[in-house]
Amino acid sequence: MAGKLDGKRIAILATDGVEQVELTRPREAVEQEGARTEIISLSEGEFQAMNNDIEPADTFTADKAVQQASAADYDGLILPGGTVNADRLRMDPDVVAFVQEIFRAGTPVGVICHGPWTLVEADLVRGRTLTSYPSLRTDIRNAGGTVVDEEVVTDHGLVSSRNPDDLPAFCAKIVEEFAEGAHAVHHEGATVA
Repeated sequence: MAGKLDGKRIAILATDGVEQVELTRPREAVEQEGARTEIISLSEGEFQAMNNDIEPADTFTADKAVQQASAADYDGLILPGGTVNADRLRMDPDVVAFVQEIFRAGTPVGVICHGPWTLVEADLVRGRTLTSYPSLRTDIRNAGGTVVDEEVVTDHGLVSSRNPDDLPAFCAKIVEEFAEGAHAVHHEGATVA
């Protein structure tokens, strides 16, 4: 039986402090539909996931460092949350550049919880509607985005959710958006070439 994402390659961008369930559940959802996933991190090797932001969970091994990744190789991007994960990712210029290239290509993106911090840093929320963990909402508004408090929000291929409780809706929607393929490029913020 063919999956909705057969032949698709999905990047998951994560590092130390990633909220484990926000990495594993979306990865399982897209793999169950036939996608191949690759975990991209700040460097090669292992990184530490967390439960509830403060309890050490499992370690994961990155498939490649972000400096080795090409946005053109992926049909979708997942940005899980975790406060420390999101803070470390947004401070890395290679991560910011990679995410900007993903958006410039119209590649669909799923972002949950604290994940939008990287999008704020990359100037990718301007003119978009999304949701996030409550503590990021002022940052999103200040960066020109519109924030709503909903389980899952889709805006031109950008899927966002608030927290792990939203994972069922988030996972279903990223599968749908990734299956649709590239979307029209949003022409505000860093997507303007």
